Amino acid sequence: MSEARNLFALLRQSADPSTVGAIEELVHDAPDRELCRINVLDFAAKTGRDEERMIAAFLHSARLGIFELSWNVLCPSCAGVLDASTTLKSVNRDQYHCAWCAAGYEPVLDEIVEVTFTVNRRVRRIAAHDPNELPLPEYFRQIFWSSAIDLPEDLDRLIQEITLDTVELPAGDKALLSLQLPADLVIILDPVTHTTQFLDVKGEPTRERQNLSLVFDKIRPATETIELRPGPLRLSLENHTDTRVLPGLWISSDQLGQLLRRRRPFLTAKRLLTNQVFRDVYGADMIAVDQRLKITSLTFLFTDLRGSTELYERVGDLVAFDLVRAHFQVLNEIIAAEAGAVVKTSGDAVMATFPTPDRAVAAALRMREAMRELKDARGGDGLMLKIGIHEGPCLAVVLDNRQDYFGRTVNIAARVQGLADSRSILATRPIVSHPKTSDFLKSSGLKPLVHQRALRGVADEMAVYEIP
Repeated sequence: MSEARNLFALLRQSADPSTVGAIEELVHDAPDRELCRINVLDFAAKTGRDEERMIAAFLHSARLGIFELSWNVLCPSCAGVLDASTTLKSVNRDQYHCAWCAAGYEPVLDEIVEVTFTVNRRVRRIAAHDPNELPLPEYFRQIFWSSAIDLPEDLDRLIQEITLDTVELPAGDKALLSLQLPADLVIILDPVTHTTQFLDVKGEPTRERQNLSLVFDKIRPATETIELRPGPLRLSLENHTDTRVLPGLWISSDQLGQLLRRRRPFLTAKRLLTNQVFRDVYGADMIAVDQRLKITSLTFLFTDLRGSTELYERVGDLVAFDLVRAHFQVLNEIIAAEAGAVVKTSGDAVMATFPTPDRAVAAALRMREAMRELKDARGGDGLMLKIGIHEGPCLAVVLDNRQDYFGRTVNIAARVQGLADSRSILATRPIVSHPKTSDFLKSSGLKPLVHQRALRGVADEMAVYEIP
């Protein structure tokens, strides 16, 4: 563990030392299964740490090689991992199919793409580094299911209760099972190949033996539901892959439904893309130039510094430049503190993103107050920070070797900022009507005033709210 100690010493130079201490303790003392696909938000909650500091520490640790970062496409229904990769570039299909749920899903970054961290084998060797050695319950816990599902400690016992039988089948091997089918929907599932076969068991019970054969390979063709009757079944299983498989017969019961509904917050790809540390550390490395990744909801904040040209004329280039640079530093600090990220700057303008509308509004209010203090301290009379906020769907893209965003939502946010002509912050209806924003504004004693405004390039007038 000497190498690990050296890596953690380096990590303390770039991340919060207290948070790093909690991570180092986790790596040193936690059981193996807690070091595979770590749910950063859950770990922050359990240790009483700040989420943003925890995310930052894990990002820096992944860059140092303490953890391996993984982007996992998950099924929103069963929380199973449909695909996993070390880069977001691999999320390149129009649709991902879950065989267990018999459903397809579009890979949107704020709903079905999670980000997890697994300890690097050179820091600590864990069982999940060789998934073929994991027993069936732990394979489901650590490999098949995502960190979005809150699995019970007694998962082994629960699986025994909701399965008719399970078997471990080595590569190239065969198995023959004899069992009694209940009158229920039975699902034959192998978590390794994601092969699924549905058995609709209904009708009058029979004493005659029913026969069924199933082959496991890498093809995973779509299968139709097979109707059988309650009674004896002879099931033939063949493994045509080069690794072991773990087929089991699952009963589609209330117990299974309750298990799959146990959910917890998880770190989404959207939240990571709008994290300042991630943008600083990884840049556009995780997205391919030709990718267009969908996000269903992201909040954009645009600012522009009005009066800077006159300031240069009044106080001179050097003083004005220092003041404008100080304004950028203040805005960057506030954006990062509110879980946002600076996408780009242009002239005196800033484009930033936030995971939720309330964080953007909180940042805007702090920006306005900070600019007032900056002007008072530096003699920036005549400067005004124009702020506009909007939320909606967009595409995450790479433009000019930089991770950026594209779409109507971005354009509207920029147009709203262009309407600002006073200290008031302008925001659209999706921003102020968000429950968290509404609560925040109410607790702050602020009541937005609504105006119908025409936006350049937008056909209809929009309701624009002025936050005084």
